[in-house]
Amino acid sequence: MQKLFMGIVVAALICAAGVASAAGGYNDAPWTDGQVKQCLNRANESYTGGNEPSNVRGQDKAHAWCECLWNETPDSFGGDLVKYSVSHPSVNKMCEKHSGWK
Repeated sequence: MQKLFMGIVVAALICAAGVASAAGGYNDAPWTDGQVKQCLNRANESYTGGNEPSNVRGQDKAHAWCECLWNETPDSFGGDLVKYSVSHPSVNKMCEKHSGWK
């Protein structure tokens, strides 16, 4: 009986951990990183509504969009995230949806 109970508890914890990680979405972007700062500046200069609340709790649309782009670029990418979004329309569309920009 105790083994069954422990099995149920472990299964519940695994399910809860999966739900929690799915709700978190992307890894937090390093907001002090030059690449991310540049993305935020260019996003707010080039697009309207960047300061509006996003679909991501606690972030505005520009932060959520740049965080998505930062996570969707290859680890070795060191270029301009906004230019990357222009040259990769499917990634841009996904990040716009993530941030609630479109």
